[in-house]
Amino acid sequence: MKAWLSSDRLLHFRPFLFFSVMLLLKSYVAWIILFDEGLTWQTMLKELPFIWMLFCLIEWFASKRKLAVYLWVNLLITLLFFSLIMYYKYYGVIPTYHTLRQVNQVTAVKKSVFKLVDPYYLPVFMDILVFGFLMFRRKQQKLWKRISTARISKGVVALVFAVSLMICLSDVLPNRASLNEHVKAEQMGILNYEVYTLLSKDKVDLADPTELTQEHIDELKELTPVDQPAYWGAAKGRNLIIIQLESFQNFLINYKLDGREVTPNLNRLASGNYYFPNFYQQVGQGNTSDAEFITNTSYYIPPRGPASQEYVGKVLPSLPRLMQAAGYSTSTFHTNVVEFWNRGELYAALGFEKYYDQAFFGSDDPIAFGSSDEILYKKTAAELKKKQQSGQPFYAHIISQSAHHPFDLPEEKDRITLPERFERTMVGDYLRSQAYADYALGQFIDELKKSGLWDTSLVVLYGDHRGIPMNQLTHGEKKLMAEIFGVEYGYKDMINIPLIIAGGGLTTPQTFPALGGQVDTLPTVANLMGISLDQYVHFGQDLLNQSSNLLPQRYYLPSGSFMSDDALFLSGSGFADGKEYPLVSSQSGRMATEEEFSRALKLLNLSDSYVLQLPDREDADK
Repeated sequence: MKAWLSSDRLLHFRPFLFFSVMLLLKSYVAWIILFDEGLTWQTMLKELPFIWMLFCLIEWFASKRKLAVYLWVNLLITLLFFSLIMYYKYYGVIPTYHTLRQVNQVTAVKKSVFKLVDPYYLPVFMDILVFGFLMFRRKQQKLWKRISTARISKGVVALVFAVSLMICLSDVLPNRASLNEHVKAEQMGILNYEVYTLLSKDKVDLADPTELTQEHIDELKELTPVDQPAYWGAAKGRNLIIIQLESFQNFLINYKLDGREVTPNLNRLASGNYYFPNFYQQVGQGNTSDAEFITNTSYYIPPRGPASQEYVGKVLPSLPRLMQAAGYSTSTFHTNVVEFWNRGELYAALGFEKYYDQAFFGSDDPIAFGSSDEILYKKTAAELKKKQQSGQPFYAHIISQSAHHPFDLPEEKDRITLPERFERTMVGDYLRSQAYADYALGQFIDELKKSGLWDTSLVVLYGDHRGIPMNQLTHGEKKLMAEIFGVEYGYKDMINIPLIIAGGGLTTPQTFPALGGQVDTLPTVANLMGISLDQYVHFGQDLLNQSSNLLPQRYYLPSGSFMSDDALFLSGSGFADGKEYPLVSSQSGRMATEEEFSRALKLLNLSDSYVLQLPDREDADK
C-alpha cells in the first residue's frame, strides 16, 4: 500500500477519479440504508453527476492546494451521508436543510443517536483518516504537490460539467411534483434532492379567506351536524387534567408478556372508562412538543419544522385560552428545561398562564431528560392539591418523559422480568420503560383519588408518538414485534396510540371504535366540559358524536398520506402510485379514494393558511 501511494500511479489515477470512486462507495452505503437497495447503473447516474460537477469546479478554480479541497469536499459529503443515515434511523425520515434548525436538540438525545451507530457505518470515514495521516508526512509532501498541480484539460472539464448538469436536471425537473419525500429523494438522487430542497421556495399558497370557515372544514371532513351532542357538559365545572404519555403505543393496552400485564394501571383505566383504540399520532419534526401543540389547538403541524419554532410568533387560539375564558387557571408540567424544543415560546403562544419545568422539579432521580416520572407525578400532585384549595378550577397538562428512546431505564426501576428472548433488544427495553411509566402513573392516579381530585376532575390520557420505529428494528426485533402483533409490524401499528378519558363518577366502561387523531382531542374535551366552539375554527372533531373521520398525515408519513375510516394511505409521487393498508377496524372492505386524498391535502392547506394569518404576538402585545 505504501509503495503504491509513493509511486506515480496515484498521479496517473488522478484525484478526480479516485475521489469519485470513494464517494460512489459511500453513496452505495447510503442507498442500502435509506432505500433498501444498493447502487445500480441507473442510481449511479443520480449521484455521480452531482459529484462530478463539484469536482469540475475544483479543477477550474482550485489552482493551489487542489488535493486539500478534494479532501474537504470528500469530508463534507461523507458527513452529509452519515447525518442522513443517523437521522433516518432515528426518525424514519430523510432530513433536509430545514432540519438543521433543530441541531441544538442533538446533545439532548445523544444517547439515542449513539445507540443507532452501527460499526459498519464507520468505514465511510476510513479514507479520510488515512489521507489525514499521510498529508502530514514530509515524504509525501512532494507527491501531494505534484498531484495538486496536475491538470485535466479545460475542454474535458467543461464537457464533463455540462453533461453532468444535464443529467442532474433530468433527474430533478420531472420529479419536482412528487409528494412523497422519500420517493422524491430516490427519484432525484440523494445529493440532488438535498440541493433541490435548499433552493426551492418554501412558501405556502394561502387559501382564500372565504374558505377558512368551520362550515367549509366540516364539509371537507363530511361531518354530520349534531344539534344536541351526546355527553355535552358531562364534566362541566370539573378540573381538567390531560396527561401526555411518552412514546406510548396502543398495543401495550391489555398486552401480556408471557401471561403478565406490562401496563396494568393503564389497562384498568382503559377497561373501566372511555377508551378509543383507533386513535393515531399526527406529530411532525417537533415530536413531543408537536403533540402538545396539536392537542391544545386542533390544528395540523406546519409543513416544515416543529410547531414550537414555526408557529410561536402567532397568538394561537387554544384550549388554555378557552379554559381561561371559562374561569380556569392553566398550567403545564414537564421535568425538562423549558428551552428544549423552544417550549417557553410555545407555551406563551398557546396562552398557558404558568409552566413548571426543571427549575421546579429539580434533577433528582434522573431518567432521560430530567427527573423521573415518579418525581413528575409526586410534585405535580402536590401542586394540584394547592390549586384545588384555592377554589378556582384548573386545567393542567402533564408531559411524562421517562419512557423516551433509547429506553435506557436504570435497573432499580425495573417493574417486569423480561423473557430471555427480549433481553438486550430495543423491544425489551421499550417494554421495561413503559412498565415503569405505568407504575409511576398508577401512583399518580392513586394520589388523585386520595386527595379527592379524581372525583372532581376529567382526566384525559394519550400517547404522544410512536415508541418503536420500524426502520430501527433488527431482524430478531422484527420477529419479536410480529410475535406481539400476530402479524408483521407495519405503519398503522407504529402510529397507533391510545386515548383514554376518565373521571370518578363520570365515565363508564365503553370502547369507542371510531377513527381519531390528536387533532380531535380538543373538540372532544370541549364537548365534555360544555365549552362552545362556535367561534373557534378547528380541524378536529368530537369523537363522542362523530363516527366518520379523515386524518391528514405529515412528516412520519409522506406528504399526501392520510387515514380514512377504512385504510391508511401512503402517497407515492401522487395518488396513483400510493400504497394502501386496510385498518383492522374497517368492516366495509372499501379502500382509500382519490377524492379523500384531495380533501386531505385541502385540509392541510387550510390549516397552514389559517395559522399563518393569525395575529402576530408582537402586534398583540402593543
